[in-house]
Amino acid sequence: MGDLEKLQDLVEARQLILSNVRKNIIGQQEIIDDLLIAIFAGGHVLLTGVPGLAKTLMITTLAQSMSLDFKRIQFTPDLMPSDIIGSEILEANKSTGEKELRFIKGPVFSNIILADEINRTPPKTQSALLQAMQEKEVSVGNTTFKLTEPFFVMATRNPIEQEGTYPLPEAQLDRFLFNLIIDYPDYGSEIAIVEMTTHETSTKVDKVIGAKEILEAREIIKKIPVAKAIIEYSVNIVRATRPEEKNASNFIKDSVSWGAGPRAGQNLVTAAKINAVFSGRKTPEYDDINRIAKQVLRHRIIPNFRAEAEGITPDYIIEKILKEAR
Repeated sequence: MGDLEKLQDLVEARQLILSNVRKNIIGQQEIIDDLLIAIFAGGHVLLTGVPGLAKTLMITTLAQSMSLDFKRIQFTPDLMPSDIIGSEILEANKSTGEKELRFIKGPVFSNIILADEINRTPPKTQSALLQAMQEKEVSVGNTTFKLTEPFFVMATRNPIEQEGTYPLPEAQLDRFLFNLIIDYPDYGSEIAIVEMTTHETSTKVDKVIGAKEILEAREIIKKIPVAKAIIEYSVNIVRATRPEEKNASNFIKDSVSWGAGPRAGQNLVTAAKINAVFSGRKTPEYDDINRIAKQVLRHRIIPNFRAEAEGITPDYIIEKILKEAR
């Protein structure tokens, strides 16, 4: 089977996965699409939203559709790094009688991790995910363990309750491909949600795709050609977020403390490729970059104190940059 046929299979798999998700989730089409883009891009997602919006059910249904192992970690102030990556225990060897260390793997050794309320645990524990998210491996003592691919982290963050929370370090934020904001459902969707969840229902989630097909899809996506103009457009958008750039606008210089790094440009192009495939095109266009720009950039832009006092958000800054880039 050629690469084009495999890409078509990917589009069909997306439709089947969406059908599975719709059995349990009402609405949130763009959020689900973005989660699929992140999984096929090999990236991770930070999901910002209030409790009760079916975030856990959403990611569980995706894991079942993809025949992937799934673990949920509830982040709390007393969570330790060993609760995530695992720990060594001392036990006796039954054959020799000698005591030896044995490593017990933690929940991070799964394909899909839901890091629930990640900002509720101290930085030491948050950092336990850093190596896993970037290098796809975990170091314990002198031993390094490779994680099984595909490996995907979806971390949730509650934007309302800030008491007892710890801001995520910039190094960790930059490891997320997307920062998605999930909002309340519209009136019609909320009616449908209440109707569906207050009746006895039984939904069967069909297995659509497996780990092998996801990894093959990632390799094909890397081969998708991208016009140089699209790459330049992506890089120009990223560089336009940096106040120290020579050509930065006065608005950026007056409003931004720190802009996005080079990883943002890589993420823009990769995600735009997958968005193009999902839209039935063989190569990304400007609209694909614009469609995912906020998701890629909003957690990589830090407004300064003056901008925050005036209510200028990263999303507003990105909108202004995209308007000037067109």
